[in-house]
Amino acid sequence: MKKKFLLISLIASIFLVSGCGKSTNNQSVLKDVQQANTITWGVKGDVKLFGLIDVHDGQQKGFDVDMAKHITKHILGPKGRAEFVTTTSQSRIPLLKNRNVDAVIATMTITPERKKVISFSKSYFDAGQSLLVPKNSKIKSTKDLSGKTVIGVVGANSVQNIKKVAPKAKIIELQDYAQAMNALKSKQGDALTTDNGILFGLAVQNPGYEVRGGTFTVEPYGVAVDKGQTAFAEAVDKAVLEMQHNGEYNRLIKKWFGDVPGFKYKELYRQ
Repeated sequence: MKKKFLLISLIASIFLVSGCGKSTNNQSVLKDVQQANTITWGVKGDVKLFGLIDVHDGQQKGFDVDMAKHITKHILGPKGRAEFVTTTSQSRIPLLKNRNVDAVIATMTITPERKKVISFSKSYFDAGQSLLVPKNSKIKSTKDLSGKTVIGVVGANSVQNIKKVAPKAKIIELQDYAQAMNALKSKQGDALTTDNGILFGLAVQNPGYEVRGGTFTVEPYGVAVDKGQTAFAEAVDKAVLEMQHNGEYNRLIKKWFGDVPGFKYKELYRQ
């Protein structure tokens, strides 16, 4: 029943974002971007390490953003342009379905429910869900969440996951990670939960907090494209594989995660 409700919610959310798309959904996005020499990407603007808007120049910066730039060059050539639209967990699918963006690379976990509505590349980054708590918290893992209040973000699958592993916890869902972090700081909740990569970024920004509990799920991030855009997804896979072979991928991993305390990344992408 929960899966059916989630699928209905995903389909209904398609109509939340309006605007003129670039073409009808049955046309080839790969041909469109090749003709325009531009790929428009949906990226996060509130997730440090992956996609965060720099207040000094207004530009999105992070691992996902750099991945998008590199993938664009591999698909379109050195003169190919990457343009960015800021998205949230809730708006990612509507933006994609309405062709406001050509692809989404925004800490988006590949799930069976989402694959019924959109398509994905292979995983380019494997995260895992964890907990962010104040350093003086007694919470060590999900076993300590009974009777506690856990903060999540609307549109992220982490909320459904935490309901399974901590059914006696109270859940608060907020619109984005900035709101979620502010709620944790103001003691509206005892812990914040999402993928560990996102949580480590929040911990870097907020030194009084730390990531705990290990990882209790596997969250493979994929590049999302519209349903049926197989050629485009395959072009993305080829680009990422080329990046791994020539060292670009590892350089980006080191750039964004090499100095993050406690973050251990194991490359799980396979050909």
